Amino acid sequence: MNTWVIVPFGIAGFWFLLFLITWIRERRVLRNGVFLVLTILFAGIGSVFLIDSVYEPAANVLVFAVLVAVPLTIFVLAIVLTANGVTMWKREGRRPANLLSLLAGLGIIGFVGFSVIVEQLESPALETIRETLIAALTYISFLFVCFLAYSFVYARVRFFRKVGFIVVLGSGIRGTRVPPLLASRLDKAHAVWQKERAKGRSPQLITSGGQGPDEEIPESHAMATYLVDRGVPADQILLEDESRSTFENLTFSRRIMAGLNPKYRCVIVTNNYHALRAAFTARKAKVNGQVLGAPTAAYFWPSATIREFVAVVAEHKWVNGIILGLIFLGGFLRAATS
Repeated sequence: MNTWVIVPFGIAGFWFLLFLITWIRERRVLRNGVFLVLTILFAGIGSVFLIDSVYEPAANVLVFAVLVAVPLTIFVLAIVLTANGVTMWKREGRRPANLLSLLAGLGIIGFVGFSVIVEQLESPALETIRETLIAALTYISFLFVCFLAYSFVYARVRFFRKVGFIVVLGSGIRGTRVPPLLASRLDKAHAVWQKERAKGRSPQLITSGGQGPDEEIPESHAMATYLVDRGVPADQILLEDESRSTFENLTFSRRIMAGLNPKYRCVIVTNNYHALRAAFTARKAKVNGQVLGAPTAAYFWPSATIREFVAVVAEHKWVNGIILGLIFLGGFLRAATS
């Protein structure tokens, strides 16, 4: 077989082996997503070379399709994100977190416009700026693809065994009412609790969430009432009502579980867009459990996912800051010597 075919598949196999090793050892790390995407990337390259060795015209068509798909995807993504941002603005208000998809869409459109201007002006300085921005955006886009790909995989693998606790992460409530976003988490947790009960098990539910400044009662209390109204006995629900963040949700819930059973195992329930970052946080908080995601309204998902990605990047600010710093430093040096 042609070397150009063997080498990419060999590299893909290497990355897939790393993925399997890290997946077995710890599923709650982003590097799994990096290894997975690199596996797919090199397997794709190898597939193109393999097709080319069998029937060259088919490989040419495939390469052409990819080259067309890239700009088309960018165009569609810009339109979809901008439209979604407008929807979020109307339905959820003008808080910065609700405008992320709008800003992302407008940012893509702005960069495309900037690139067109650079092409027309033929300025070496502007060309260097554009190349530097492309390098930085390529790095961020790669991380985002890794985040999305691994979110997709993580959410679809059911890996929890017998569990003693089901932890439901809180979010904002309206006075004393549970809004739809939080209700979806509680409904998911209720469904898991019912399935466990049907198997003869008796896990306890932990509702986790403190009281915000605009909330009449702690979130965990409203969550418990919601579950009781749907048939869960009150003595099967434990309240964690001191937390103010996801990390505190998990840290304080861990204390409750470890106090009752030092060898506990749990499943954590949140919304699907938040599941992967919650898993990373659970690892940081040393919680023995994996995360399940509940459905989220389609219009809410893009901005929420971007927000989660930004938070994950920020949590690794030193590594990402150094890489982006080197990219911009390289651009500055090219500009200074041109």
